[in-house]
Amino acid sequence: MPLFVIERAFAEQLELTSDDVKLIEEVNADEGVRWLFSFLSADRRRSYCLYEAPSPEAIVAAAERAGIPADVVVEVDRVSADMYV
Repeated sequence: MPLFVIERAFAEQLELTSDDVKLIEEVNADEGVRWLFSFLSADRRRSYCLYEAPSPEAIVAAAERAGIPADVVVEVDRVSADMYV
C-alpha cells in the first residue's frame, strides 16, 4: 500500500486523549487509512505523520471526518541506510 507523509499545522498545542485516538483510528479504518507514527515539531505546532493509504484523497477524507487538519499530503517511498550496505 502507498505511504504518505502528512504535515499538520495546529493553532494550539495538540493534546489527544485515548478517546480521540480511538475515534481517529475508527474513521481511518472506514476510509482504508492506517496511521503508522508521527513526529511533533519542537515548538509543538506541527506534526509530520506517516500513513498507509490507498490515495491522498482517502487521507484527506479521514482527516475531514475526524476534524483534524491535513495541510500537506505527500506520497513517499521508504529509503534506509541498510538498503545501501
